[in-house]
Amino acid sequence: MIAWEVIARIHHLLYFPPPSTIIDRAYHLWFAAPASRTFLTDQALQDLLPSLARLALGWTLAAALGLAAGITLGCLPVLAALTNSILHIGRAIPPPALLPLFLAILPIGTPTQLATIVYAVTWPILIATADGIRSIDRAFLDTATVFRLQRRRRLLSVLIPAAAPRILAGLRLSVSLALIMMVVSELAASTNGLGYRLQQAAGTLDIPAMWAVIVLLGGLGITANALFLLLQHRLLRSRQSTPAHGHA
Repeated sequence: MIAWEVIARIHHLLYFPPPSTIIDRAYHLWFAAPASRTFLTDQALQDLLPSLARLALGWTLAAALGLAAGITLGCLPVLAALTNSILHIGRAIPPPALLPLFLAILPIGTPTQLATIVYAVTWPILIATADGIRSIDRAFLDTATVFRLQRRRRLLSVLIPAAAPRILAGLRLSVSLALIMMVVSELAASTNGLGYRLQQAAGTLDIPAMWAVIVLLGGLGITANALFLLLQHRLLRSRQSTPAHGHA
């Protein structure tokens, strides 16, 4: 960081401004609101909040769809075999390639962006969940059969907890993918959000603003990953401690 600052100031690099300039631009863009109100500026309300809302909603919808489909396919091998070819084709299509299709059939704006995010993010969750269900140790299933657990209780008490490591790994991977697809969709089909701000900055050669968006997106990715790692650690730790506690 220090080397970047020194080199950029000595050589006056157009496309690589000093980090101090980038930080100053980011502060005035999003965080220099008057003390009498929230610390977010009006620009932040147009850039940050719409993007975060799309990210959260798109990821939530994809998680619900991916978990439901993954559990179904994991529990029904015959259905998984019948749909295997379709799933391979669907997951092989690059999600950005479908953006023109979504633009043609959906209203421009949030519906298009959500469709792009949901399509891309559903796949890793679905595949991780289905693989997790299929890889469950037979002993868990035999135990559930011995205790004659009903289907719903077997799912909630045996299948999902046993497949939790793989499911959580898929969910964690999907967070980063959701952030990427949020930016991609906003570059092409939005009038607000961080992707739109990035496009505007690049179009006007506002290089510090462009870098400010890039740095902010990196910070959002790191924060989201750290929070999910913490959640994953706590969930798996509580799951591992439950049998020991019950045995004691």
